[in-house]
Amino acid sequence: MSWLARYGAEGGSGSPRHLQLLLGSPTAWLLMALVMVAAGCAGDGGYESRPSPPTPRETSTSGAAALQREARHPAGAAASARGAPPTGSQLLTPVTSEREARVLVDRLLPTNVSDRAAWTGDITRAFVALRMTMTAERFCAAIAVIGQESGFQSDPTVPGLAGIAWRQIEQRREKYGIPKAVLDLALLKPSPDGRSYRVRIDALRTEAQMNALYEDLSSEVPGGRTLLAGFNPIRTGGPMQVSVAFAEEQVLEKPYPYPVRDSVRKEVFTRRGGVYFGIASLLDYPASYGQMIHRFADFNAGRYSSRNAAFQDALARVSGQKLSLDGDLLRYRADGSPAAEASETQRVTLSLRSRLNLGEGDILRDLRLEKSLAFEQTPLYLRLYALADSTTGERRPRELIPRIALKSPKITRPLTTEWFARRVDGRFRQCLERGEP
Repeated sequence: MSWLARYGAEGGSGSPRHLQLLLGSPTAWLLMALVMVAAGCAGDGGYESRPSPPTPRETSTSGAAALQREARHPAGAAASARGAPPTGSQLLTPVTSEREARVLVDRLLPTNVSDRAAWTGDITRAFVALRMTMTAERFCAAIAVIGQESGFQSDPTVPGLAGIAWRQIEQRREKYGIPKAVLDLALLKPSPDGRSYRVRIDALRTEAQMNALYEDLSSEVPGGRTLLAGFNPIRTGGPMQVSVAFAEEQVLEKPYPYPVRDSVRKEVFTRRGGVYFGIASLLDYPASYGQMIHRFADFNAGRYSSRNAAFQDALARVSGQKLSLDGDLLRYRADGSPAAEASETQRVTLSLRSRLNLGEGDILRDLRLEKSLAFEQTPLYLRLYALADSTTGERRPRELIPRIALKSPKITRPLTTEWFARRVDGRFRQCLERGEP
């Protein structure tokens, strides 16, 4: 079977007419080959708004670079070990005007941030647009994530991105059986900006450049915008490395406060869009966490992952079975819908039906609420914790940082969600200290 036929068999979204156009154009054949291998140039981002498979997880491209940079310069390690962050009334008292908010954000930003007025404006406008309470604590949470993920670069560079792209392209070429001569010929073709695709790949430094490359490739294939819409390899971007899928869902729920230039995807790669969607992802959902560090873990692993990891821990205590504390209670398909295959957590929970006094349908109904605050009020959640607390003779934690290994072509050393969350928490504490009178 040819690589193109395999692509169609694997679920390409194009119509037969689109495939006929491709088959009828030699140039399109070459471009299609390049598009398919280019889809291996970058992995999924760390946080996605919809549920994702339990493990392994991928962190964002520049987020991985930031993690490695922080490993070499552990400035926040001591701060993370000092216990709970300061929570004086000054840090929790809301400001009520945009002018006051700008003054406060400017004071909280690290001293080495350039273009302070622009960052201050974008952070403040995001809070105003989302109608969220504006406190030093919340501003510091956003500032800490921006510092960790991008170092306050609106389009952060990814060290060695061109080399990563070439390695992924070669792996993809071999996987799909594309002749090297076909790929080499496709790479020589001039792209819309006048440079050849080979030259542009060699020059890759940021995810925005990678995204533009893919967009140009798909625009040159007949019907490519439709046929390749779901294959763009860049899933996260901008100064907070927010998920593009999350941004596209967010604008359906709340109006985006800026004019959209071409697409929501492109807005993610701007400073204003990346900050707005990143803050929405981090803070614009209700959670009963006692410490901000669990939101930082959720930002990396998925909303409510910290609460769900604690639920898994309680379940393990009651059942006596070892469980992966990854924060995913169910298995999910790529589109975010529950998979038919039962998860480890689901199987163990069902084995406790009689002790929980719940039927299988009741348990599955409650587990499906794992990505919402409402899960905490379900019979399953309440009864499981009643059993766990009585079994162990102590109140089991209701929040726990998920134990997830971060996997990506961009990561070259062992890193985890806990490592990420504690690094961000170190920055958060430093920011709070700047806000103290």
